[in-house]
Amino acid sequence: VQLQASGGGLVQAGGSLRLSCAASGSIFSINPMGWYRQAPGKQRELVASINSDSTTNYADSVLGRFTISRDNAKNTVYLQMNSLKPEDTAVYYCNIVVPFVPAYWGKGTQVTVSS
Repeated sequence: VQLQASGGGLVQAGGSLRLSCAASGSIFSINPMGWYRQAPGKQRELVASINSDSTTNYADSVLGRFTISRDNAKNTVYLQMNSLKPEDTAVYYCNIVVPFVPAYWGKGTQVTVSS
C-alpha cells in the first residue's frame, strides 16, 4: 500500500498551497479518496473527498477555499488550498474514505499557516 502525501510547507495567511498524494493503484481505483488533517491536540478530520466519478464533498470549514481533484491515470489525488488561514495548520494525509477508520496511514505533509 502506498499513500505518499507531499507539497506542504510554510505559507502566510491568504496564501496557497497544492498538495499531492500518490496512491497504490489497487486502492485508488475502487475507493473514494480523501484528504484528512490533524492539528496538534485535535482529532483527525476529513476535509475533502472525491469519488471515482469525480464528485466531491467538503467540510464546511474549507468549502469555497479548497478544491480536491484526481488524476486516475497517475493514481494521484490533489488538494488545491487557497485563502489559507492559521487554523488550517495541520498535518495533512490522504487516504481512502470508508465507514471505518483505515488501518494504514501513510506519511502526511505538514502545512503551517502564519498570521
